[in-house]
Amino acid sequence: MSGKSNLKPYLVRLAVIFVICLVFVTAFNEITYAFQKDAYDRAPEAVRVVIPQGTAERVKAGQPEPSIPEGLVFVVGDVLEVVNEDDVAHQLGPLWIPAQTTASLAMDEATTASYSCSFRPDSAMDIDVRQATTWTDRLVGITIAAPTLAALVFLYSLAAKPVEGEKQNRSLGHAQTHVEP
Repeated sequence: MSGKSNLKPYLVRLAVIFVICLVFVTAFNEITYAFQKDAYDRAPEAVRVVIPQGTAERVKAGQPEPSIPEGLVFVVGDVLEVVNEDDVAHQLGPLWIPAQTTASLAMDEATTASYSCSFRPDSAMDIDVRQATTWTDRLVGITIAAPTLAALVFLYSLAAKPVEGEKQNRSLGHAQTHVEP
């Protein structure tokens, strides 16, 4: 019975330290995530690229269409919709987009590619598909960091300030060794 009572102060200290470390790690994790998250840390969505009327003539003249980006960044699960408002059919990688139609491409896996592109003067469009950071990714970080930090803080706390019962046991043991019968 005395063994359990000797453990109680340690368990209470460990529990308090664990809760404090869990709160600290969660706050630190979420604050750093808020500062470092990118535009691709979002839910999948439809991304629309419009090829305006007259794009084929601009490309022939070597001029880029200002409304069409040079490269695109997607999240896994996004769907690229290419709307061709031009009078000429265009191609973007595996997509063939006849005049006045729309074609779509699902972004199913994280990859970086350069697709052939008929509506850019350089005939190429870079596509970057990234895995978004999800709440489960952030939760994994917290569940790894919090117990580790709590264990370290608990050990340092024992070195800095021993448990009260432990001090008394040491002093009693020390006093008994000097007592003569």
